[in-house]
Amino acid sequence: MALFLEFLAQQWLLATALLAVAVMLFMHETRKSGTSLSPQQAINLVNAQEGVFVDMRDTADFRAGHIADAMHVPSSKLLANTGLLENYRDKPIVLVCKMGQSAGAVGKKLNADGYANVNIMRGGMMEWNSLQLPVVSNG
Repeated sequence: MALFLEFLAQQWLLATALLAVAVMLFMHETRKSGTSLSPQQAINLVNAQEGVFVDMRDTADFRAGHIADAMHVPSSKLLANTGLLENYRDKPIVLVCKMGQSAGAVGKKLNADGYANVNIMRGGMMEWNSLQLPVVSNG
């Protein structure tokens, strides 16, 4: 550990450059999956531009409570067939998962398949519920 700290002290410029590259790579990868939106930003976007919330959670979670008018497509089904959202190719799509972390892979796939406006709701349904925003239940 002492040698590592000595190396960092002597090569601080190199270490700083490596850190900067790592941060830029992380930011680039995050952007490829879609824009991260707060629940309020997501509501505004969907309402203003006739977009859609796509709830990617499993059926039991969806039935327990979901955003009104949200389309339910489990993430595994969406990864296998992005054509399920063909009607929204040029409209805002807001991906919603349980905690806002698993939507990234689906967002990357949708972007790669040519969807123009893919977004991810930060915090997922946990954030939505913590803000006490309305939900609809089917169960």
